[in-house]
Amino acid sequence: MADGALWQCFPRGKKGGAAVGDRVHVAPQGRDEGVIEQILPRSNLLYRSDDMRTKQFAANVDRLFIVVAVVPTFADDLVGRALAGAWSVGITPLIVLNKIDLRQGLDEARARLAPLARLGVPVLEVSALDTQATRRTLFAHMKGHVSLLLGQSGMGKSTLLNDLIPGANAATREHSTALDMGRHTTTSTRLYHLPDGGDLIDSPGFQAFGLQHLSREEIERGFPEFAAYAAQCRFYNCTHQHEPGCGVLQALADKHIDAARHALYTRILQENAAAQRY
Repeated sequence: MADGALWQCFPRGKKGGAAVGDRVHVAPQGRDEGVIEQILPRSNLLYRSDDMRTKQFAANVDRLFIVVAVVPTFADDLVGRALAGAWSVGITPLIVLNKIDLRQGLDEARARLAPLARLGVPVLEVSALDTQATRRTLFAHMKGHVSLLLGQSGMGKSTLLNDLIPGANAATREHSTALDMGRHTTTSTRLYHLPDGGDLIDSPGFQAFGLQHLSREEIERGFPEFAAYAAQCRFYNCTHQHEPGCGVLQALADKHIDAARHALYTRILQENAAAQRY
């Protein structure tokens, strides 16, 4: 609440739909409970989706911090999907490269992120073991914003959260060296107020990032490097997959567009088309 008090609030009747980050009107019910009467207009709404369902989980976000690490190996596909999801709804993405104290593998991680850095995505290097340096690096980009912290399991996201919000007491767990992967420790999405202004939303670690809820136009917005070349396409409804006179495909052939990025774009389009058939 505005005075800092915590209320447990429920939707009225069977109406739901509120997500973490929503601004709502609440009617008091008893001493420390309330009923959600209205969800105020959102600037955006993010979803977690897979083959089974799509579920909203965060609203009114303006910065997405995608946490990756030197170890375990992060998935380029998931990072690309998170970027596409952010750009499709006008959210500024940033990448946090964690565990830079692990020198072995650092150069490889930097090289894999280089194509995204060339797109203008800031890559912030931190070590969660150095709390003060981590705070300085990340707070400078979070102050005054509603930020979402997102990452695969095992990337050290919960340790970073504990650095940023000392009272969060987020559970942490070592990753499996044998499997080169982590395990989920965060099980729910929660919003924290930052000490110098702004809010931070923490969400569960993910091993899949579906975008089935996006239209073709929204997916294309998730690849902003296409925009200048798409204006040169012969057909106004070009999908940039096989059409003659496609400016994007020509830029791909000329190596002005990263081949892996275009391949991801094509995969997402095909997945969404298949999902709509079923």
